[in-house]
Amino acid sequence: MDFLGQTFCTLGEIIGSTAGRLERTLSGIPGKKCGTIIFMAEELSNCRDIATMQFCANKLDKKDFFGKSDPFLVFYRSNEDGTFTICHKTEVIKNTLNPVWQQFTIPVRALCNGDYDRTVKVDVFDWDRDGSHDFIGEFTTSYREISRGQSQFNVYEVLNPKKKGKKKKYVNSGTVTLLSFKVESEYTFVDYIRGGTQLNFTVAIDFTASNGNPSQPTSLHYMNPYQMNMYAMALKAVGEIIQDYDSDKLFPAYGFGAKLPPDGKISHAFPLNSNSEDANCVGIEGVLEAYFQSLRTVQLYGPTNFAPVINQVAGLAEEVTDGSQYFVLLMITDGVISDMVQTKEAVVNAASLPMSIIIVGVGPAEFDAMEELDGDEVRVSSRGRYAERDIVQFVPFRDYIDRSGNQVLSMARLAKDVLAEIPDQLLSFMKSRGIEPRPALPNSTNNSQALNMRI
Repeated sequence: MDFLGQTFCTLGEIIGSTAGRLERTLSGIPGKKCGTIIFMAEELSNCRDIATMQFCANKLDKKDFFGKSDPFLVFYRSNEDGTFTICHKTEVIKNTLNPVWQQFTIPVRALCNGDYDRTVKVDVFDWDRDGSHDFIGEFTTSYREISRGQSQFNVYEVLNPKKKGKKKKYVNSGTVTLLSFKVESEYTFVDYIRGGTQLNFTVAIDFTASNGNPSQPTSLHYMNPYQMNMYAMALKAVGEIIQDYDSDKLFPAYGFGAKLPPDGKISHAFPLNSNSEDANCVGIEGVLEAYFQSLRTVQLYGPTNFAPVINQVAGLAEEVTDGSQYFVLLMITDGVISDMVQTKEAVVNAASLPMSIIIVGVGPAEFDAMEELDGDEVRVSSRGRYAERDIVQFVPFRDYIDRSGNQVLSMARLAKDVLAEIPDQLLSFMKSRGIEPRPALPNSTNNSQALNMRI
């Protein structure tokens, strides 16, 4: 792709401009005028419906010299000022005049902004490798028309205005037919929270020797009386927000990779509060207190094994799969995972449960292996099995540290990013199991709206 220019503005500038239209000059290429860009803002309706539909076409115009056509559809939503905005493109079907496109799903608000009678324009193109796609024709419809489903009303003539103006016998450039249509309601994260779904927050902290001696200022676990270390900052940043979604405010907290007193046994899932019967700590302050106490009593050792703690939380999640609880495990670590094979197996197993895993990397180490667990690009797999969902979010804390040393700002940046995927991960689990939110609990509306803004 070629760089054409750049400009900077805020959402507030666009919304606050006359008629929600902001025009800016592009720059960025020395000695060259880059043109202008126009931003337009329109508030989307709160319509939650999602439409799934499928189209096919018949006898489209032949556009390719050596073949037929490679057709695809482009859907446009009409704006209040009469302009159109692309809201969906189908895939390209190669070398055919009678394509059947795959069904696709689109929010109704993206198609018509909740106005069922607003015009939806559809262009039909023939795909070309160089990007200069040939225009076959167009037709218009509306969401109300499409929602009638498969019928004679949803067979559309594809018209090419230029051809129509030049050829007296021109009829059309083919037809496009709606094959199927269904609409479902989309639930939100807030719907589940209002209905009583609890987020169960568990913490696991790396106590391996690579962190350095906690009594030394160079250690990542250094207990500075004047400021928090990175472990404490990460824990407090994420925990203080997530605790609002947990009614009992009791958080299991574990350490891994340490030798425990009195016999020096290595553990990869020891309770920070030293209570083997109940690892719960009261509030985030209780977790921090147990963390600092453990630093005084255990010996940092190794290796860095993730699987035991993941499996421990997964065991709890396995017992409650009715949508009433969702488990979030925060793991804070300074280095490379020693049991990657077992960890990937644990993540694949946990992906079918009501559970998410947040991994925060602290310190200067390379965290390439962690990226493998964060399945944004490639879904995690183990022994030929792929994770049912992407449940891992990894971030290196160093990317969020404020240069001026402002710890509050660093923590806010970290929390915003690591918690960003939790709502969608919770929704993906609920949808995969067909779990609908329960009716809103009394007096929960205002509280959950405020919390949703924080997450």
